[in-house]
Amino acid sequence: MNAGRHGQARAGWVMTGPALTAILVFFILPAAASLALSFTDFDIYALADTGNLRFVGLQNYERLLENPLFWKATTNSLLFVAIGTPFIVVLSLFAAMLVNSRWLAWRPLWRVALFAPYVTTLVATAVVWRYLLHTRYGLVNYLLSLVGAGPVDWLGSPTASLPAILLFVGWKSFGYNMIIFLAALQTVPRELEEAARIDGAGWFARLRHVTLPAIAPTVLLVSVLTVAAMFQLFTEPYVMTQGGPAQSTVTILYFMYEEGFKWWNLGSGAAVAFLLFLCILAVTLMQLRLAKRGGAI
Repeated sequence: MNAGRHGQARAGWVMTGPALTAILVFFILPAAASLALSFTDFDIYALADTGNLRFVGLQNYERLLENPLFWKATTNSLLFVAIGTPFIVVLSLFAAMLVNSRWLAWRPLWRVALFAPYVTTLVATAVVWRYLLHTRYGLVNYLLSLVGAGPVDWLGSPTASLPAILLFVGWKSFGYNMIIFLAALQTVPRELEEAARIDGAGWFARLRHVTLPAIAPTVLLVSVLTVAAMFQLFTEPYVMTQGGPAQSTVTILYFMYEEGFKWWNLGSGAAVAFLLFLCILAVTLMQLRLAKRGGAI
């Protein structure tokens, strides 16, 4: 019996060994190196000669906490998380319920069409959206002019740039979450919905008391993934606004990029990365705690 158990354990380690090795090489070791780097003054001079590398302790973190741009980037990222997460989750769930409806014709075609934005090239679609949101020649402002609304400087106004980027991010990313929700919705027993319909429950009542409780773990999963994605926004503001106007769309990841690869303060950039990890971890733990209280897990 013991020999059999040892054989099963050995077989398990052999089969999981390649995946564990990849995690060690491509995740754990780089993360540990980045954390160690955050306690140094590693910069372009240290790249040329490692003799210029010095241990500075917590100085990188102290400078970040005293930097107003870091707090501006953190506030912007929290806004993206607070507004973007419920927007994308609700949009994804609505799209999944739409393509899961039995009355919808050509459902496979709709699923492909709604999922297509997710697999398109991010930079190319961001450039297209820049033209769509152009103040003078953009399609969005042209449609607004048809109803008598004046042109909006979507990417040049500090108040409009963040919603404009969120709109693009929601359009670009909801397809992936839609597929996850669609798989969960197809596991909800039709008998429960039919019973609720026979009892006189309306569409919203069935959604609240039947569908959402049945897919609550999936809602939690999508929420956690979306929060992590919102904290890591970089390409969208980089291509569409370059962090402007007035630094209204500078995110933590954008700030980290500038620290590390524009100013070559790689030690400071590594410190930003570790603080970003702590932010994502804290918010995720809070989500899990709220979900546990609500009975989702």
